[in-house]
Amino acid sequence: MTIINAAEFPIDATGDACVGDEILFNEAVFNGSYRNAKYLGERRIAARIVKDSYGADKQQHTFSLIVIASDGVEPLAAGATTRRKGRNIYRNRTMRRRWTDEASRKAALDD
Repeated sequence: MTIINAAEFPIDATGDACVGDEILFNEAVFNGSYRNAKYLGERRIAARIVKDSYGADKQQHTFSLIVIASDGVEPLAAGATTRRKGRNIYRNRTMRRRWTDEASRKAALDD
């Protein structure tokens, strides 16, 4: 298990994440079937957004992530690739690291 330093993610990016961001978010972890799920606890994930897409049909944002570190219940392995819906990433507040060139981030956001 990797310990994540939340101080490395000082900027609130809830609703405003883009490709290239390194983000930190929490998610609930469940076990069992959808109808009979049992809450196990929380997991924190620090990840780099490598791709995003927006499904116009269902109007939902999806992010492809590479895990930098994870801790909590059933942590994800560093280097693993995963996908998450934007609504799930933003649910419990999303923080991001500062870019060395914030103007480049603005250009990435405008894409």
